[in-house]
Amino acid sequence: MTGIALKGLDHLVLTVRDMEATRGFYETVLGMRREEFGNGRVALRFGRQKINLHPYPSPVESSPVEPSPVEIVAADPRPGTADLCFIAETPLADVVAHLTARGIPIEAGPVERTGATGPIRSVYIRDPDGNLIEIANPLES
Repeated sequence: MTGIALKGLDHLVLTVRDMEATRGFYETVLGMRREEFGNGRVALRFGRQKINLHPYPSPVESSPVEPSPVEIVAADPRPGTADLCFIAETPLADVVAHLTARGIPIEAGPVERTGATGPIRSVYIRDPDGNLIEIANPLES
């Protein structure tokens, strides 16, 4: 055996200051769906993936003696430290129009970048915690 063969990403976790502001942004701006699971935990679904939301400070950090729905967290979870790229089915011109209509500032773009599967054209925005959010369309290679 030569190592571990990974085949995809199931979910990732964002540490957030304000669960409702984050949820609202990802639902209304990016079209994700809220899902509750476990002991009141919150996830945002899109396609076959999801983003789990952990509050900051985490219940583990703020009260180590009380039971928490989040049993294990990153070594130093902090809001605003993520840099995420989403591939959109929506044409990028329509993405820009949607963001502009909602008053979401575009930090950069459209610009050409290299994605995981080839060239992409992207715009960059920030979520309520300051995470960098890249929204991209694949380009013909």
